[in-house]
Amino acid sequence: MQAMNALVPLAEGFEEIEAMTIIDVLRRAGVDVTVAALGKSPVTGAHDVAVSADTELDAVHERSFDAVVLPGGPGAKRLCDDERVKKLAQRLAAEGKLVAAVCAAPIALEAAGVLRGKRATVFPGNALPSAELVEEGVVVDGNVITGRGPGVALEFALALVEKLVGRAKRDELARAMLVTT
Repeated sequence: MQAMNALVPLAEGFEEIEAMTIIDVLRRAGVDVTVAALGKSPVTGAHDVAVSADTELDAVHERSFDAVVLPGGPGAKRLCDDERVKKLAQRLAAEGKLVAAVCAAPIALEAAGVLRGKRATVFPGNALPSAELVEEGVVVDGNVITGRGPGVALEFALALVEKLVGRAKRDELARAMLVTT
């Protein structure tokens, strides 16, 4: 069986806890993760942590992926305004692939129109007018997963693993990392 693959776009001002947790946990699960900078690499996070991306988004945004996962933070506005991110989210959602965002980044999924009629969550103070907004840590609705903020980064990443690789791998990783959720 071929490994699942996921794209994690990084915008200047991304939330480091979210991005690094997503990348780390997915790679532990055997998912082939491509980290793509919206612009040039390295990309600087909200707390001045610079991360070297694998590539730039222009080089991969038209490639086939099983998932796109958007970390939040102040950089979420840049994701929201980026036409490549919108088109990628729309295409993957239409193909029934996984589309996910945490913290403020669900606003980018809202801008792409993929949250219409879905249950979703977002960092307080952000709006998702087309979705049924719920105040839960992690919300899974079909092929869409949203997380509320940095404090749920690990739970969010494990939900991604469950969707992409299966419950057994999710449980195996949770046990190995001593996660009690």
